[in-house]
Amino acid sequence: MSNTGPSVTPERILQFVWAFAPPLAIEAAIRHHVFDVLATQPMSIAELARATGASTRGLSAIADLLVGFALLSRDDEGRYALTPESDAFLVSHKPSFMGGIFRHMSSQLLPNWLQLSEIVGSGKPAKAVNSVAEGAPFFAEFVEDILPLSHPSARMLADALNLAQARGPISVLDLASGSGVWGIALAQASPHVTVHAVDWPDVLPVTRRVAERFGVGERFTMVGGDLLQADLGGPHQVATLGHILHSEGVERSRALLRRTHAALAPGGTIAIAEFLVDADRRGPLNGLIFAVNMLVNTEAGDTYSFDEIARWLTEAGFTKPRQLPGPGPSPLILATRG
Repeated sequence: MSNTGPSVTPERILQFVWAFAPPLAIEAAIRHHVFDVLATQPMSIAELARATGASTRGLSAIADLLVGFALLSRDDEGRYALTPESDAFLVSHKPSFMGGIFRHMSSQLLPNWLQLSEIVGSGKPAKAVNSVAEGAPFFAEFVEDILPLSHPSARMLADALNLAQARGPISVLDLASGSGVWGIALAQASPHVTVHAVDWPDVLPVTRRVAERFGVGERFTMVGGDLLQADLGGPHQVATLGHILHSEGVERSRALLRRTHAALAPGGTIAIAEFLVDADRRGPLNGLIFAVNMLVNTEAGDTYSFDEIARWLTEAGFTKPRQLPGPGPSPLILATRG
């Protein structure tokens, strides 16, 4: 029988088979300083080997693969160079460096994902990083490396709140502060901003160190404890929840929003950063993948749509749930304390 329809090939399926290759190749290149070295000038493999100390065989293999990924280029003389994308995001000394997460891929993330078949069967995570026993060491090692992922959105939030024009005290409640990136960006926008940073006690030394590195440490107050039990203080004018609801699950997220509402002053703003999914859960792909990451690493975590989070905000007493488009993979969600 003839088939007049479009032909189907296994190309996409075979790409999925090797989908682990990009993050591991990028991690290897970062660990061997390939992007940092090439930021100085284009190099041949021999020159790259001398500069990095890695083997010519190993560098040849991953450099060619990175050319295939369009993260490196190669000229007719065999010299490798950065592309605009890798120059912007994979050079470690640049503030826009996004490569930190790759440094944790092989040691912290992939080992848990390798248990995915068993996890799907049982519904139980490989590790529960939302628990203090397993989560505190994980995040203490992890959060500083992912600071650049949120810093552009945090600066955008400071602009949207018009903090540079503030003439009186602005108290910010930074929940699950981690690296402190949200509070840091808001404090950088105005000397009138102080930050009430809440996280597990073992994570807060990282928060303090990073805040001091950015020159705003003296305006941070550190509060250790579980988000549903710690002293949130208040009343605050702003509350930030930077990528925390996805690890908390539905019930704890709703309870946290109620606590946040109580800690805000009337007219105060809550800002939520999340990897959102569409209401019908057909995309975006990043949010759907991260939902599986929450299956692997948390007891009840998931990713949510704007409509779901907006409904929780309204139930907690907030008004005007809205989206603030920005540089992150998803828009920020803002709402007002009525």
